[in-house]
Amino acid sequence: MPTIPVLFLVCILILQLSSANANHLSSETYIVHVDAPDTQLLSEQSQDLESWYLSFLPATPASSTESPRMVYSYRNVFSGFAAKLTSEEVKAMQGKKGFVSARPQQVLQLHTTHTPNFLGLHQNAGLWKDSNYGKGIVIGILALEYFPIILLSVTKIIGARHFKTGDGTPLDHEGHGTHAASTAADNFVRGANVFGNANGTAVGIAPLAHLAIYKVCSLDCAESDILAAMDMAIEDGVDVLSISFGGYPRELHNDDISLGAFSAMKKGIFVSCSAGNSGPYNFTLSNDAPWILTVGASTIDRTLRATAVLGSKLELNGESAFQPKAFPLGQLPLVYPGTIGSDFSFNYCDPESLNRTGVKGKIVLCYVANDIRTTKIEQGGVVKEAGGAAMILMNIERDGFTTSADAHVIPATHINYEDGEKILAYMNSTSAPTATIVFKGTIIGDKRAPTVAAFSSRGPSTVSRAGHVNAAKASDPGLIYDIEPQDYIPYLCGLGYTSREVSKFVLRRVNCSEVSAISSEQLNYPSFAVNRFGSSNQTFTRTVTNVGEDSSSYTVEVVSPQDLNVTVNPRTLNFSKLNQKLTYEVSFSLPPFGGEAGASSQGYILWKSAKHSVRSPVAYYY
Repeated sequence: MPTIPVLFLVCILILQLSSANANHLSSETYIVHVDAPDTQLLSEQSQDLESWYLSFLPATPASSTESPRMVYSYRNVFSGFAAKLTSEEVKAMQGKKGFVSARPQQVLQLHTTHTPNFLGLHQNAGLWKDSNYGKGIVIGILALEYFPIILLSVTKIIGARHFKTGDGTPLDHEGHGTHAASTAADNFVRGANVFGNANGTAVGIAPLAHLAIYKVCSLDCAESDILAAMDMAIEDGVDVLSISFGGYPRELHNDDISLGAFSAMKKGIFVSCSAGNSGPYNFTLSNDAPWILTVGASTIDRTLRATAVLGSKLELNGESAFQPKAFPLGQLPLVYPGTIGSDFSFNYCDPESLNRTGVKGKIVLCYVANDIRTTKIEQGGVVKEAGGAAMILMNIERDGFTTSADAHVIPATHINYEDGEKILAYMNSTSAPTATIVFKGTIIGDKRAPTVAAFSSRGPSTVSRAGHVNAAKASDPGLIYDIEPQDYIPYLCGLGYTSREVSKFVLRRVNCSEVSAISSEQLNYPSFAVNRFGSSNQTFTRTVTNVGEDSSSYTVEVVSPQDLNVTVNPRTLNFSKLNQKLTYEVSFSLPPFGGEAGASSQGYILWKSAKHSVRSPVAYYY
């Protein structure tokens, strides 16, 4: 008889443990924002600060076997922490004094030899020489990981850390972090090439700068780890933060990378982030806060040319890193598997379509299958296995004019969408289409460059605007559009954020009712964006600071976007000393609606002196 109550108690205990375990398993990592303690600065007494953070968490018995709730406590990026919580625990936390907000962490996505020359950077001259190639600057790289294959200088990498996500090492097993770090600060590597093409000196943009590596990603990038790395980088005193990942666009006060970047900016740290790889669609930018340099992907004027020559004598230039020397110049039969059936996959040279088409000894035309089934190189492998002699890859309409030089396993060329349509038209005009591919090696001087790559995320941004970098002119701009951290407070209030939300940026209490809020267009930014949904007449002001000659006079030149009238007052700015500030107004007059929804047009405002030209882009979108 006594065994019954014991068994009953054991069952109850098992149920309780199961319930507790279920609750624990249902928890997830939340990013929690709280007010800073009134009596304490965030930079002081980290133990007391962590005690303040712990006061928001559920009490855990000392005998508990649960893993710690606190994941990270942040000191520099903002006032708050990351913790393992259930939704019920977050609701209970909301009633505590000092609580601001909490949300589940976001899992973010990871986003050459001629490039420095294309940007106007040259050894022993100009900006590189004047800046001593970035010597003494510390660049903090937040990326997948880093693999120092050969450490030619032990002073190049001054630190490497890993955070809780991943395999416990900052070493690289994939290549993303090494790529990002070498782009920023690689030393001069002479004789770099791809199969003998694009031969030259590979070098980072700041070749004598130091690197501090913060590994925050493994299979994915946990936001709590990213914030911990930013927090540590600010603590370490880096000069530059380079961040190569992002998430979906969101309001700035809910974007913790923008919050962390704001804190870094206040400490004098320059923050550069990738725009994302969600192109070619509009409004796809990540990391578009105005205090961040948001960098999209663009082309350079070098191609590894592979020209498709049709039986009609039409020549269409494409690209390929594989440039075989012995490919026959004679015409070969040209086939397109997409014509043999309605199966969508046949357009992309699916193995079944190749078997049904009969491609042995022929050149095979395929649409690029990226993001659908396989990579471009793997497509070539399928064609090769089926007996195809060569491959012409053509873009789908979305990818437009963006092509790439890949290390194909078969003679191939990648051509743009427009030229692909020309090939299809040619094939429809003859019963026996033929083609060949002529490999021409490295060609420099493509007049279309730079253009935005099709995969690159792009605007219009909902909060800021952008242009293409000119590294050489940036060292002597003539005029600058200066802005201080406190100037962002009226801007943030003007975005309609609450006082509590704005306080998350500046780490002190802000009352937006006492702030002269401004619209986003009034921020002292070096570009302008006007949308159809504003009033028909809009006037913005800008203040420029003279950093050129002591005495200089600038006259304005205006090229208005289509369907938009732009006037500037005054039309001349006369400076009498360095660091003098002058203000001008720009008025935009919008005609009655007549443009296509989603369309845009561009123009610019150009201030010219005897020595400098200072251009501000103007974008108008419907």
